[in-house]
Amino acid sequence: MKWTAKGMSFLFILAAFSGCLGSEEPPSQESPDSYPSIWDRHTLEWNTTGTYSLVLEPGPYVALDVQETLIPVDTSSVWETGPSSAEVHLSYWLPNNTEIGDKVPVIAVISPYFSYGPQGSESTPTNVIGAGRGEFIFENFVPHGYAFAQVAVFGTEESSGCFDYRGAGEGLGIHAAVEWLGTQEWSNGNVGLYGKSYEGATQWEAAAMGSEYLKTIVPISGTTALHPLLYKNGSAEARSQVMHMNYFSSTVDYNEDDLDNVCPDIAEGLFAGPVTYIGGEMDPYMENYYDERSHIDKAFQNWNGSVYWVQGMQDWNVDPHQVFGGPLGTNWYQDYVDAGFEVRGILGQWGHDYPDQWQKHDDIDSGYGGEAFDNMTRWDWGQDLFEWFEYYLMERGPKPDLNAQIQRNDGQWRIEESWPPQDAERNSMSLSECSYDGVFAGGGAPVVGGGQVVTVDCPSLSNSNLHISGLVSLHLLAVPTFDGGQIFIEMQDLETGLRIGHATMDIRYHAGGSDPQTVFPGQTVTMMMEFQAIDAILPAGHGLRFILSEQGEDYLAPACGPSCQIHVLPSSSMLEIPIIDRTNTPALIVPQVNDDETS
Repeated sequence: MKWTAKGMSFLFILAAFSGCLGSEEPPSQESPDSYPSIWDRHTLEWNTTGTYSLVLEPGPYVALDVQETLIPVDTSSVWETGPSSAEVHLSYWLPNNTEIGDKVPVIAVISPYFSYGPQGSESTPTNVIGAGRGEFIFENFVPHGYAFAQVAVFGTEESSGCFDYRGAGEGLGIHAAVEWLGTQEWSNGNVGLYGKSYEGATQWEAAAMGSEYLKTIVPISGTTALHPLLYKNGSAEARSQVMHMNYFSSTVDYNEDDLDNVCPDIAEGLFAGPVTYIGGEMDPYMENYYDERSHIDKAFQNWNGSVYWVQGMQDWNVDPHQVFGGPLGTNWYQDYVDAGFEVRGILGQWGHDYPDQWQKHDDIDSGYGGEAFDNMTRWDWGQDLFEWFEYYLMERGPKPDLNAQIQRNDGQWRIEESWPPQDAERNSMSLSECSYDGVFAGGGAPVVGGGQVVTVDCPSLSNSNLHISGLVSLHLLAVPTFDGGQIFIEMQDLETGLRIGHATMDIRYHAGGSDPQTVFPGQTVTMMMEFQAIDAILPAGHGLRFILSEQGEDYLAPACGPSCQIHVLPSSSMLEIPIIDRTNTPALIVPQVNDDETS
């Protein structure tokens, strides 16, 4: 087989033409013994003319006309006052080799975003191939003998029932769709899921239900649980107060039919954000709401498929903690690996985006992935995913390497067995070696809160470059003045001011995770702060600066306002930095193009 992208357009046209004739049997596809090495991909020719990546070789099949179905679901067990039954609507496209009896796998996108939005400006329905993520699957995989499906969750598009935001009802409908796709006469019984953000969350909802037909998921910045999406160690994102309502208001049409969409969880969702933000430990009822909407832990227990994790290391929408964090002592990525799941990752310095959609990568700033931009777009992503799906859905071709492709903050790619690297050396450093300034309100330690900021400067850490890779932690001694208060920390290169990472915590969550505790004025606590995932170089001779404030970026100020100041004791606090040495590790050179080729 010749691995080249030349002549791709011609071959697509030829395949389409022969399919229309319908007089010839579609050619069979050979199962390759190997693919071009990932280390050699930069030497190959890639079609970089579009807005997303393409596989190296076009397939021989064409898509048949779209088909649609409604799947009835017994919902009597999930909604106390909602309908006892509902229907999931989906649309699907089969490759034309199914006309001769071939059994094929299916790749599905499960979403609330079909016909989403206010009247007159809705998004496309399920029977129209979705822009971007749908086109990517349709054009790359249907020609290779895959079916493609688009599924609307309950209460959206033509699916009936309650719009049950990430809840058990939504999961039940998703499960019904996966089971249906895996049992059709044209199906080989293998279902894979794909998508970003909420469409990544639906994959974890499906996995939590444990379908035998669900062989692999590819969550791209996908939500794994609702509470850590909206709260980081109790610090509330601004959207935490309105997110549930925003989704609900965009899925309903405000007519008599909407009564079918309104269930008790809708009301719960409206109160969940404010109650958690204001009340914290005062309302254990909300714990049930969030537990129902935690899916990665349920998938861990109920499912045995494979995971191709895709995550933007600079994603502020669905942050890396969704992958590399979890309850105290949990690192989901490594826990899945250790439990025997087959896991692969591609972890770039982009934000809330796909690896290959280069047009969206250029909205990142310096310190937020900007330094990695020129080497960021993965034009080989389609091929990478193709090799994954071929093995796990088609059951042909060599088994993909189970590793993590990670991009450093300066743009360099490399391959790790896992991430964070298991050989990282955690270096401890007392902040007593650092200088700090701030307002010493009322005497004693400096204060964070009420507009007051503390800056901690740590001198040169090493005479050689330090490669920070993993989860930096700061055990910060603090004394609250109220049952509440919050600290947001930005970590910078002391010499250049370049942002390296951040951490945030509500002091009631000082033990870390999602379990708050009452704190008392004058009580000394250790805030176990963990930074979002970092893979960055600190140049030789450079130090670190930590800026401590009561809020930052997209996080709300503490609910208790300026009265809940926190005294911090930097000189009694400890910093742990995971350091690796990769000076002899080869850089992964990835296919790129010049700016004028994509303009």
